[in-house]
Amino acid sequence: MPAQGELVTVSQQPTEVDVAVVGGGIVGLFCAWRARERGLSVAVFEAGDRDGVAWPVAAGMLAPVSEAQFGEHGARALRLGLAAADRWPSAARELGEASGIDPALRESGTLVLGRDRDEAEALEREAAHRERLGLPVPRLRPSEARRREPALAPTLRAALEVPGDHSVDPRRVVAGLRAVLGDDVRPGAPAVRVAAGEVELASGETVAAGRVLVAAGAWTGELLGLPVRPLKGQVVRLRDPSGPGLVTHTLRFSHVYLVPRADGRYVIGATMEERGFDTDVTAGGVYELLRDAFELVPGISELIVEETLAGLRPATPDTLPIVGEVDGVVVATGHGRDGVLLAPLTGDLVAGLLTGAPDEELLALCDPARFDRAGAAA
Repeated sequence: MPAQGELVTVSQQPTEVDVAVVGGGIVGLFCAWRARERGLSVAVFEAGDRDGVAWPVAAGMLAPVSEAQFGEHGARALRLGLAAADRWPSAARELGEASGIDPALRESGTLVLGRDRDEAEALEREAAHRERLGLPVPRLRPSEARRREPALAPTLRAALEVPGDHSVDPRRVVAGLRAVLGDDVRPGAPAVRVAAGEVELASGETVAAGRVLVAAGAWTGELLGLPVRPLKGQVVRLRDPSGPGLVTHTLRFSHVYLVPRADGRYVIGATMEERGFDTDVTAGGVYELLRDAFELVPGISELIVEETLAGLRPATPDTLPIVGEVDGVVVATGHGRDGVLLAPLTGDLVAGLLTGAPDEELLALCDPARFDRAGAAA
């Protein structure tokens, strides 16, 4: 076994594996884990320290009800999101037991907040929409919301409670998945070409596989020509030197969220920017996030800024993921803002597809055939 830090020479000879997974993010790792649980041998090829990878930036919200959208696409996304949220408690427990790393599932719920009259009216429309969907969300008086979260500003105008929308720590989830998969994950091995039964790596190695799965996030379009584009999001990560307790719920307001961790850290995000593969953190982006969060939680001004980051979400034209088969290659991508939420569901869907037991009903919601290669609706 090589010593820690020692470089390992990659063999140039083709290798055989049941499933070659291109992409070592949270979706690809979940798919590999579930496939291996079903008796398949897997190899995960991870690009390494590439700027813009989404999972280290993600806040980890599991919020299908908070994020429920209007229209047909919104209804389909909600169905997928609820199915995924139902899987998270058992998936977190299994992963923690298998890896020894707690995924930090927080079941303290979410408060959706309105800062002024316009936002309060928008919240009322959102509440009515959820009631029509059979998802009632209790309305809270501002005084009741502040009783539950004393750090909220007295200027708060309206609040909704979403008790079933929770969060996990994506960094701990990925650490757990890597620990479980062990040597089946090959870091620093980006793919440059994929085809049915074959992956070519940047090193020149060719990997032969029974099936190839591409879960390369925002870079999937470059490998397969699918309509997946990078959607930039900037976040700020803070730490309270006094420990946890400033807020306990996930807080959402306008387009900003504040997600607490159990150790006194907080994630504020996230911008939505059409900037291609740009991953620069900008003063304007950070300012807007901190300004909006400060209006509702003034106490964040006392916290320590630990990181400012930008990630690239893999987005599709209709905001729904792509999970299925394209030219003999299995694809799991396009999860947009919901990659963490949808990861365990996607893992189950892909594992079923690989083992001949597909969930046709849910896969139909993610069917790649709904697009042509130019990205238009088929």
